[in-house]
Amino acid sequence: MGIGVVLLLVTVAIPVPNVFDPHVVWISEEVVPLYVAASIGLGWVWITKRILDQLRWKNDDRPLTAKDQRNAFLAPWRLALVPIVLWTIGAVLFALLYGSVSSEYIPKFVFGFSFSGIVLSVSCYFFAELMLRPAAAVALEAGRPVRRLSPGVMGRATASWLFGSGVPLIAIILAVAFALLERTMNVTELGAVVLLLTMAAFVFGLASNLIAAWLTATSVRDVHSALQRVEGGDLECQLEVFDGTELGELQRGFNAMVEGLRQRERIRDLFGRHVGRDVAAAAEGQQIELGGEERYVAVLFVDIIGSTRLVTARPPAEVVRLLNCFFAVIVEEVGRRHGLINKFQGDGTLVVFGAPAGVRSPETDALATARAIAHRLAAEVPECQAGIGVAAGIVLAGNVGAYERFEYTVIGEPVNIAARLCELAKTEPHGILASAQTVQASDAYEQTMWDLGRQVVLRGHGKRTRLASPSQAPHERIAALCAGTHRK
Repeated sequence: MGIGVVLLLVTVAIPVPNVFDPHVVWISEEVVPLYVAASIGLGWVWITKRILDQLRWKNDDRPLTAKDQRNAFLAPWRLALVPIVLWTIGAVLFALLYGSVSSEYIPKFVFGFSFSGIVLSVSCYFFAELMLRPAAAVALEAGRPVRRLSPGVMGRATASWLFGSGVPLIAIILAVAFALLERTMNVTELGAVVLLLTMAAFVFGLASNLIAAWLTATSVRDVHSALQRVEGGDLECQLEVFDGTELGELQRGFNAMVEGLRQRERIRDLFGRHVGRDVAAAAEGQQIELGGEERYVAVLFVDIIGSTRLVTARPPAEVVRLLNCFFAVIVEEVGRRHGLINKFQGDGTLVVFGAPAGVRSPETDALATARAIAHRLAAEVPECQAGIGVAAGIVLAGNVGAYERFEYTVIGEPVNIAARLCELAKTEPHGILASAQTVQASDAYEQTMWDLGRQVVLRGHGKRTRLASPSQAPHERIAALCAGTHRK
């Protein structure tokens, strides 16, 4: 295309002096075709040999070196350098050859070759940057270059306009000024020059601006699409960094941001697993403070019966498997009713209903969870029999420890009562005991599932506590409750 533009400029747009004059026709018909063929061949060998050989590492299974990375970033510049060198040589060569016959040929060829060479070189740069993006992406994966080797977004846009439209406009201005000063062109010839240069400005300007806009828009679209995926909860998206401008830094920064979000999500997940989801959520939404507040909660203690015998009678791997199954049942049932597993103590578990997140009826949830755990343990993990104690009341719930290391826990009489009931429950047939006060505070349905029993003095307590255990015949009580409700 560049050769065609030059031919039109020196033959049609600027016909005088005539390049087919008998004194110079040998240059036009012999030297020019020979140089064109030689420059095309030389340019092809130069590009293929130097540029492609320097990018051969892309297909090699070896680490990328700093030299390889630099070659990848400089490839578009080196490709653009080829037409600049060849067109400069052509301009000098033909200006000398034609100028040796008449000096009037010199401005004609300097103008024509300079205009075409500059526009073509810039077009080659943008085209090379577009086509070599895969190589740039691999190079950028190896890390940020020591210094940026691309013109940047503003430089790219400026170069696109300057060399795609600005240079042709300057050429038009020079052509008009030359025609006015020298008066060697008539109106028709000047119109032909302006028309040709305007068409070239339109074609090359449109092409270079489209490529520059596409190079910028694709990067922005990729980041925008990835941001929408992250907003939707997808933290696994990763952008390919393929732009050497600030847009590449934007892509790299996006990947770093998503990696930080993934790490934060992993920490949040681990934090929630260690302290409980509700405690983790409360800690995120509040400032860290030691101490706590009074809360009405229900406390559930679960402890394995005969844990020492279980450990000594089985291989360690089998013991771990049974304990994992045991705790899995507890975690599932507690989570089903929005309780908090406050801590695992050896082979025991402390569960709280009503803190830090409130529930409608902590007693009902705790009692129902105790029955469900006992039923599932008997069916799924019969090797691990457990005692379960349930109590409710006012506790102090909050962070206990030091600012450097603390934990969320509950302290109060209901905790101690639940622990004592758990010990006592190990001797009961069902393995479950609750305080009568807790059962009486639960909803009507849950009360039908329990029988009130004897009164005892628990260890460490001066007053008597009435016990409650799961009912032997709950179905008859449920039927009676439904019948009484129907009569009302």
